[in-house]
Amino acid sequence: MLTSENLWLRTDETKQAVSDLEMLAETAQSLIENPYQWKWVIIITHNALQEFMVLALRRGNGLLPLKDKIAAQWLRAHRKGGRYPDEKIDYFLNLYKKIKSDAMLYYVHSKKFKATPDHDRAVEKLNELRNEFIHFVPRSWILELTGLPEICLRCLEIIEFLGWESGNIVWYEEDQQRRAMSALKKAKKILTDIKQKYEEELTRQM
Repeated sequence: MLTSENLWLRTDETKQAVSDLEMLAETAQSLIENPYQWKWVIIITHNALQEFMVLALRRGNGLLPLKDKIAAQWLRAHRKGGRYPDEKIDYFLNLYKKIKSDAMLYYVHSKKFKATPDHDRAVEKLNELRNEFIHFVPRSWILELTGLPEICLRCLEIIEFLGWESGNIVWYEEDQQRRAMSALKKAKKILTDIKQKYEEELTRQM
């Protein structure tokens, strides 16, 4: 039943991150029957990774996830007075560079992400595909699907590191952490099964 409570959406960066993972797991279930759902899986994976990078970088004053120029302007306004700039999150690939840098080493137990070349390629390709879908130019486009599960799985590895190994994300609500981990495991299982099915079909065609 619709109530006055249902007329408002209350959210924050943690709720966004958890919701993205749950939506990813839900959407990925229909990929075999409906390959067009890959558009949404790519977009949601991109959103989820961005949310977790922001969570891992926000630290005390929350400036690190912002564009460097905006962060500098904010600090200048804080120290000397004046108008604070509009806050804008840094570009996706810049956030990725930051989680691999010493900027992550905020707490004694903090860890930066040690990427493999496979992770770097996956993040770059995910960003490229997300931009293709979001800013789609009218044309006929054929996208090979066989490599997409691997791209998403590599990005989920990064999310898992940020959420549970980096030491920079504090889960204040146990239920949110439980939901996030459950959705992450579910999405990984679905994408691993799809990857295997794609590989089996390729082998069959050879």
